[in-house]
Amino acid sequence: MDGSVRAPQGGLVPGAVVGGIRGIWADARRVERVAYAVGALLMVSGVFHLGVFAVDGGPWEGPVSWRKAVTFGLSFGLTLVTIAWVGSFVPLRDRTRAVVLGVFTADCVAEVALITVQAWRRVPSHFNMETALDTAISRGLAAGGGILIVTLVTLAAASFRPNPAVAPSMRLAVRAGFAALMLALLSGAAMIARGVTEVQTGDQQAAYHVAGALKPAHAVTMHAILVLPALAWLLAFTGLPEARRVRVVAAVTWAYAVVAAVVILVSAAGFATA
Repeated sequence: MDGSVRAPQGGLVPGAVVGGIRGIWADARRVERVAYAVGALLMVSGVFHLGVFAVDGGPWEGPVSWRKAVTFGLSFGLTLVTIAWVGSFVPLRDRTRAVVLGVFTADCVAEVALITVQAWRRVPSHFNMETALDTAISRGLAAGGGILIVTLVTLAAASFRPNPAVAPSMRLAVRAGFAALMLALLSGAAMIARGVTEVQTGDQQAAYHVAGALKPAHAVTMHAILVLPALAWLLAFTGLPEARRVRVVAAVTWAYAVVAAVVILVSAAGFATA
């Protein structure tokens, strides 16, 4: 899979894009298809809990809300599908790919399941040490976060290996996306570490407030792994020469980096003073 598609000159052809989407599934390895299917189910879970929220009501914000079951189902589902697809452009041995993506898939399911259980129990999922079960779930979520970091760092490192089978524009997009994702993991780790510290000092509410300060930075850096490769993939349908596609991806990457830097600086300032 080289990240490029034969396309007519003169612009984006919707029919070709639809065919390309079908090709993603047709060309996918077994472990990638499993990840796509599981990711879709996680997103369905998010939509289902949005319906539960519409019926049951309650606050949308705060540590005890249906929002967490909704957003984590949607975000983990989308992230799983994204990593499975973007990872297909990363040079890995088949066995290594199966292990890394298989572990990542299982961990996404576990994270969403634990958060959803706590939503139904109407108690906070993170930084909650009120009971033995709450403590076990909170620590399980933290451990799951560690597993996510290991698997994603493995893919990120592999993305920088030479891979002539993938178009240069896609290689650039994938590498930039993973670089941004590493920043998202750092901000996530910082939120968890600061939140745990606040809980240990006896201020659980402060933990949620402080952790929330970095959410914008976490979000903007996380989504680059989808936005940039998706752009490179769509450009392949325009018939533009590869050299121009590389320049477009590079320009958008720099623009995204500037926006992300501003969001990170503002979020970091709020995190430091929270």
